[in-house]
Amino acid sequence: LTGVLDDCLCDIESIDDFNTFKIFPKIQKLQERDYFRYYKVNLKRPCPFWADDGHCSIKDCHVEPCPESKIPVGIKAGSSNKYSKAANNSKELEDCEQANKLGAVNSTLSNQSKEAFIDWARYDDSQDHFCELDDERSPDAQYVDLLLNPERYTGYKGPSAWRVWNSIYEENCFKPRSVYRPLNPLAPSRVFTLEFICLLFCTGLCLEKRVFYKLISGLHASINLHLCANYLLEETWGKPRWGPNVKEFTRRFDPVETKGEGPRRLKNLYFLYLIELRALSKVAPYFERSVVDLYTGNGHEDAESKALLLDIFRDTKSFHMHFDEKSMFAGDKKGAKSLKEEFRLHFKNISRIMDCVGCDKCRLWGKLQTQGLGTALKILFSEKEIQSLPENSPSKGFQLTRQEIVALVNAFGRLSTSIRELQNFKVLLQQTR
Repeated sequence: LTGVLDDCLCDIESIDDFNTFKIFPKIQKLQERDYFRYYKVNLKRPCPFWADDGHCSIKDCHVEPCPESKIPVGIKAGSSNKYSKAANNSKELEDCEQANKLGAVNSTLSNQSKEAFIDWARYDDSQDHFCELDDERSPDAQYVDLLLNPERYTGYKGPSAWRVWNSIYEENCFKPRSVYRPLNPLAPSRVFTLEFICLLFCTGLCLEKRVFYKLISGLHASINLHLCANYLLEETWGKPRWGPNVKEFTRRFDPVETKGEGPRRLKNLYFLYLIELRALSKVAPYFERSVVDLYTGNGHEDAESKALLLDIFRDTKSFHMHFDEKSMFAGDKKGAKSLKEEFRLHFKNISRIMDCVGCDKCRLWGKLQTQGLGTALKILFSEKEIQSLPENSPSKGFQLTRQEIVALVNAFGRLSTSIRELQNFKVLLQQTR
């Protein structure tokens, strides 16, 4: 791959160099720190779109939850420790606590009314989210150590896996609802890939809808690259050996093997990288405030984690060929608002499809990367709110939960790894010729 990407003024070689020498080493270190390695997820939510067709029985599909005793105390404490001690002692919060103690109005509410208010609040909170978020209070939600459950090939494939991706591309296409395109993975007459069929329906669409397609295709390519790079090569005497599988990489990305689709998939990976890179540069002011801590309960480690994160933000700002998100939703206000909402709802539905993945490990990483991308979109569409954040008190107009922060960093870490692995495959392919 060489040259300039579509819909942005950035060339592939510049991204490769920037990622290899600046971003990749630092994002790897950041992902190893306690704040970012523990992710709370509900892997037992039922699929909302079709009857459960069975979960993966392969042992490599299993996700090992983390015992409560291993979780840092600050993370278990929840969002109350998200801000620094100085902020928690602020006059504004004291006033809030006093108002809660008075609570005269709440005491007159019926239980039914209280439940309604909770539902309304939950609905209001969801209006800026591009993802269906797990309820962290659910007894089925568990902490997972991402370092002990790496994303890699599990053997999950066939009709079940195909059904998930087909549903995602169907949801992505912004096609008229009257159009029905049955795509049977077992039909011998199937010639075109899912992406190509979707692209046919997306041809001629505006920038926003082209971007949407590229984000999903880029995510698909990134996940496939992880599976190719961390493939089960052999297992002797119960000792598995994992590593890059050039044959599998060729099958998924070679221009001949994929009828020309492979290079487009990889270009979309680079495009997705640029989108999330842009989000990191935009959200920097949120974390640069002294009031925000990456709280785990270990003051020294928390300070080091924040310093490393801010260092990465400085690198993202130094990149001189960012994607310009201002070109999106730039038409008349009414039409732009409607299109943005359609964009958000389509992506939110895709995040719900991740609960239909039959392999627990694939579901874990699918949910995390989808939430990471959803958080990046939330950031890009909240620029004004981020610019007007108060320095010394918790945010009102813009807020990120710890789950969103962890997903954002790890999702970008996965993209950074994908581009680094792509360089490795280039070397391996040259050696096999």
